[in-house]
Amino acid sequence: MSDEARAAVVQALQAALAAEHAAVYGYGVVGGRIGGQRQAEARQAYDAHRARRDALAREVRDLGGAPVAASAAYALPFAVTDQATAVRLAAELEERVADVYSDLVRASSGERRSAAAGALREAAVRAVRWSGQSVAFPGLAERAGSGTTAGGSAAPPASASAASATP
Repeated sequence: MSDEARAAVVQALQAALAAEHAAVYGYGVVGGRIGGQRQAEARQAYDAHRARRDALAREVRDLGGAPVAASAAYALPFAVTDQATAVRLAAELEERVADVYSDLVRASSGERRSAAAGALREAAVRAVRWSGQSVAFPGLAERAGSGTTAGGSAAPPASASAASATP
């Protein structure tokens, strides 16, 4: 792998890691407001994001990088005051995680690309479960008009280039 390709992969891995940090934080908020019927679903998503976060940190280290650290807190994209807004936050977290995994798919090859595509798929499926709506190509075309924020949000940035800021 060339130095340029390696740098692109590390940048995309760091963006995915930042997104997973934000998702773990966000699901902590979701878990505090979600009703009992969906508590198990929120816990499963939380656990999945923690596992992906840990795997991404290992990958960054394996490529010689220093994994991006989680922020102490993240600004939520909107107030989460009840079950309905908790569900909305969960869906948004998953959509934004799918966005950064699409960048990792594009930057990667082989086994890493396959794993990133699997993570994108899982996030897209969870987003549909939370929102009840789907898109044809999760993480791609809808990103152009999504208006996501790069800094200080519990929802991760929309692209790897935006991820250079702390989530």
